[in-house]
Amino acid sequence: MSVRHALLALLSGGPKYGLQLRQEFEARTGDVWPLNVGQVYTTLQRLERDGLVESDAPDTEGPQKGFHITHQGEEELVEWLHTPPDLSSPPRDELVIKVLVALEVSGVDVHDVIQVHRRYLVELMQQWTRLKEDEAEFDLGFALVVDAELFRLDSVIRWLDTADGRLKRAASEPPRSAPYALPKLRRRIGVPR
Repeated sequence: MSVRHALLALLSGGPKYGLQLRQEFEARTGDVWPLNVGQVYTTLQRLERDGLVESDAPDTEGPQKGFHITHQGEEELVEWLHTPPDLSSPPRDELVIKVLVALEVSGVDVHDVIQVHRRYLVELMQQWTRLKEDEAEFDLGFALVVDAELFRLDSVIRWLDTADGRLKRAASEPPRSAPYALPKLRRRIGVPR
């Protein structure tokens, strides 16, 4: 998550103080991601150093120091909003690593590991669904965050189910050799360079 760009977006609506930015950030993200006020001021200092924001009173420190976005900051914000994140390589996912490691640990049944995590994720989905039913209709930002989290959890559960099925099939089939040597990075996904 880019706090830097989120603050630029908030400042694009007009000048604000650090505490206002923290409150608006939390409100706009459905109060799901709390933000430390120290992080806000540190980020604002970096944005000011980079010429993306200016403070109203350079000599003033603390909560009464107002900030506004610069023309360069507006350009940076628009560029960030229109640039897709780099998703060409999979992120380092702890759950994927656990499943891969469990394959090699003697005395550990990888299917049990998968099921423990699957049950946990289903419980989380149920909790998010209850929150959605109770609160999401009153807060559009929160509703969008809940929807994103439900879709994310659903995709992880589907991956666990697919992994479990693949591992069961692999256990019942004789090992196959690769018809050719795979490149070290395996088949990289993404836009060709």
